Amino acid sequence: MTDRPRTEGMELREKLAADEAPIGSWVSLGSTAAAEVAGGLGFDFVVADTEHTPLSVESAGELVRAVDAAGDTDTVVRVPENDTTEVKRALDLGAAGVMAPNIESAGAAEALVSATRYPPEGVRGVAGSRANDYGTHTKAYFENANESIAVIPQIESAAGVEHADEIAAVDGVDTLFVGPADLSASLGCFGEYDDPTFLDALDRVFAAAEEAGVPVGTLATGPTEIDSWHERGFDYLIVGTDIGYLRQGAKAAKEHYESLSR
Repeated sequence: MTDRPRTEGMELREKLAADEAPIGSWVSLGSTAAAEVAGGLGFDFVVADTEHTPLSVESAGELVRAVDAAGDTDTVVRVPENDTTEVKRALDLGAAGVMAPNIESAGAAEALVSATRYPPEGVRGVAGSRANDYGTHTKAYFENANESIAVIPQIESAAGVEHADEIAAVDGVDTLFVGPADLSASLGCFGEYDDPTFLDALDRVFAAAEEAGVPVGTLATGPTEIDSWHERGFDYLIVGTDIGYLRQGAKAAKEHYESLSR
């Protein structure tokens, strides 16, 4: 347990609001060691993915603990769907933010924000949990959580792009986060990130976010994408995943050894 409310250590929402270009990492293997390494490398935040993984809430909780143990890095949990109960359970783990997939309307964004907020601003349920140190700091956490939790809706479809201006304008939305794979699939140009249709969609998301005064982020899977997404104008990036780091590092080491004369 901590000797102060966890909200005092949550900085991601402030960094997003200040346009500080926070740098993120991503864990989906379920390895607490990988999460701890990411947390100790000085990333501003680490996303624990429970959408495209078999991770349970319990497993996600262990990842949050591992990141917390390593340093001052915030943890964001990507929930499997935009569901009030899923959001509540993620935040009760002590996460500093929630990412929700495939938000396509202002109504969906409003529901997401409401799920992260205690009454009267929202519908989040109150209980003793890791977030408030199992009841030790219940009142202090309750009083500060609504202003401390980062809300991150993902734009991953043509409908999301169409309504990006309305989504970005929802009070409590801190950023828009583009899912490039799903978005390109929805637009009929899967993985073709230079396709004019995809680039036009990005421009529309950027314009919507700029009008609302919120940043836009995305996930890069390696150095080439880091360069590309930075040049495209994203405000901040998640710069890789645990799976990608393992695959790329192992592949590079194997190929390097194979290139030596034997």
